Amino acid sequence: MESFCAAVFLRRIMKELRKQAEYITEKAIRAVLPDEAVKRALEGREFSGRVLMVAIGKAAYQMAKTTREILGDHMDSGIVITKYGHVKGMIDGCECFEAGHPVPDENSFRATERAIELVSGLRAEDTVIFLISGGGSAVFEKPLIPGEELQDITEQLLKSGASITEMNTIRKRLSGVKGGRFAEQCAPARVYSIVLSDIIGDPLDMIASGPAYPDSSTCEDALEIAKKYELRLSDAALDCLKCETPKGLHNVETFINGSVRELCLAAKAACEELGYETEILTDTLDCEAKDAGKWLAGIAREHRGTDHKLAFIAGGETVVHVTGTGLGGRNQELALAAAEGIAGMKAAVFSVGSDGTDGPTNAAGGYVDGDTAGELITKGIDVGQTLKDNDSYHALEAVGGLIVTGPTGTNVNDFACVLVKPEE
Repeated sequence: MESFCAAVFLRRIMKELRKQAEYITEKAIRAVLPDEAVKRALEGREFSGRVLMVAIGKAAYQMAKTTREILGDHMDSGIVITKYGHVKGMIDGCECFEAGHPVPDENSFRATERAIELVSGLRAEDTVIFLISGGGSAVFEKPLIPGEELQDITEQLLKSGASITEMNTIRKRLSGVKGGRFAEQCAPARVYSIVLSDIIGDPLDMIASGPAYPDSSTCEDALEIAKKYELRLSDAALDCLKCETPKGLHNVETFINGSVRELCLAAKAACEELGYETEILTDTLDCEAKDAGKWLAGIAREHRGTDHKLAFIAGGETVVHVTGTGLGGRNQELALAAAEGIAGMKAAVFSVGSDGTDGPTNAAGGYVDGDTAGELITKGIDVGQTLKDNDSYHALEAVGGLIVTGPTGTNVNDFACVLVKPEE
């Protein structure tokens, strides 16, 4: 009877941890929705001449909607280009397009051509309000090589384990709008960029591949990256890598707002609201997802036996070196990699993408707790082999470990959280 009661109590603890993970996720994401960022950027601003809007990325729709509400009739027209499933309705005076992500597709190309048409022929007194968020590299694209080859190179980069900065250094040189080139096409009109950052350190020339910011990377950088990851490139693509991008723009003003730091602070506040002593370990997490998962599990083990509730938060963007043919994303892989390390503990590890989409899946991320490893074994799922197969989605799905939020309307990187409860 005593063991039965203990088992019931443990299950209750695990259910509570799961509910708390969902609460922390909701509170953290709500705090970094783009509405307030756009309001701050436009507060007190006055624009003369024609005012056009171009919004790109996963947060494009919500940013554009807020901009339209603020400017009203002062905005002449606009275009929204975002990921499939992210348009939530019509925006007065705007055309809304959905396109491929993380690999650009024909809709990416067509929508971008429409944006270029919109900003052509402007005068010096006109303004383009350019709303940029993560995911813009895929949905906003005018390829300088055949579209099929650009898609193949993107796939190669995604599977290589390259960092987002390395990926965008290559993509800028294969594009007619990245690396400052879109701002050049808006000239002589002024460009007022409002940016939500999804890259560690907020490098403005790398967020969405910097379509309205001078490029700090060089041709030599791009060629070294291509060599490092043994990319298969045509002669035309190699020639593009040797062509330098704009290093100076004189018609652009940039306002950056929203970052992974804010996401981590919001998660910390939610944890503290639930009674956890909370520490932000880093907001610059940048490593293999499975290594991050094992590291966070180690943090949990280090504090096993605590006499009070503890939470640890890590923000940033991990990478996955794809070697298998399974389904998943970096946040799901991080969580799954932590499962064995916290087996039997009154602890949980979860990791979530603030945009609500993790890899090519319908999940925002993954959740594991002290029971997960045992549940996986019961279902015949080997964690090590699953990680080799990059099939974290199906493993977590089998044990109820997927975190599904749907598209959130924002995109400021990811956060992972460790929750540790007293053992007694």
